[in-house]
Amino acid sequence: MISFAFPWLFALLPLPFIIYLLPAKKNAQQQSALVMPTLINISTDTVSLQKKNKAPLTVLITCWLLIVVAICQPQWLGDAIDIPSEGREMMIAVDLSGSMEIEDMRLNGRDVNRLQMLKVVLGDFIDRRVSDRLGLILFADDAYMQTPMTFDRKTVKQMLDESELNLVGRKTAIGDAIALAVKRFDEKKESNKVLLLLTDGQNTAGKISPEQALELAIAKEITIYTIGIGADVMMQQSLWGSQRVNPSSDLDERSLSNIAEKTGGQYFRARDSESMSEIYNLLDKLEPVEQEQQQMRPLTALFYWPLSFAALLAFAYLLTLHFSFLVPSNRFSSKDANTRSSN
Repeated sequence: MISFAFPWLFALLPLPFIIYLLPAKKNAQQQSALVMPTLINISTDTVSLQKKNKAPLTVLITCWLLIVVAICQPQWLGDAIDIPSEGREMMIAVDLSGSMEIEDMRLNGRDVNRLQMLKVVLGDFIDRRVSDRLGLILFADDAYMQTPMTFDRKTVKQMLDESELNLVGRKTAIGDAIALAVKRFDEKKESNKVLLLLTDGQNTAGKISPEQALELAIAKEITIYTIGIGADVMMQQSLWGSQRVNPSSDLDERSLSNIAEKTGGQYFRARDSESMSEIYNLLDKLEPVEQEQQQMRPLTALFYWPLSFAALLAFAYLLTLHFSFLVPSNRFSSKDANTRSSN
């Protein structure tokens, strides 16, 4: 919607009419005759020409209206948007090791691998973190920052969707992922720091062990929630027919539980997409989104539009006035020349 910063300036609109109604001096013509006596001898043709070239009243009124609108500072008031609250940061670390391609999850009635399920369910969780600054870490042989801390949830979700298995190897560097999160959290001192670590295995790579990374996280007061991904039972085809196997045999639940407990977080077990959704709902309660949001409405200045129209209108009128004076000047000069030649 359009609003005005100084609407009271619309009181200037009748100013030209008020000036027009002011009484004129009675001896104005006498004074002008004394000051410039040569004007008395102006020909009747010149006087009639000046009358024809007077600015139309509509042009003058339009220019004045546009100028008054401009000085009232019109502005476009946009829709209200939420200002994200400061003081909360959540880093999400996702395992991209080779075991994440095991298809022991079901999503919408079909079998999918662990990463595919995680993208869908975690994406819904990201959409709900309205007031949090989110970051995304992907790890396998190494850990790297895919998305720095940002309020742009859409970008974080997009980066998660574009992640691919075996992008940085097939092993699992849990310690490096925690250490990288600690480093990024340390850049901002005043914040509620939460790390959400999702993995389906145990630490098999990296330069820093989970124990060393845990000490860093405790020192920086980072709360870590760990989620172990993978089903307990899976039917696998072999030469001797179908047999039941445990696809999560490599999951180090003891280490993940210890990391969560020592940092004040919790360890969760996600055996399917339903339990994963329940975990995220529980996380929303453990780390609730800030409800009291400040709002702002963006303003866009519009004063230059009426001001530009007024300037263009005045310029067009001056051009018209200039060219209208050129034609009669040539006509007068030719008349004078004919008079002289006849004399």
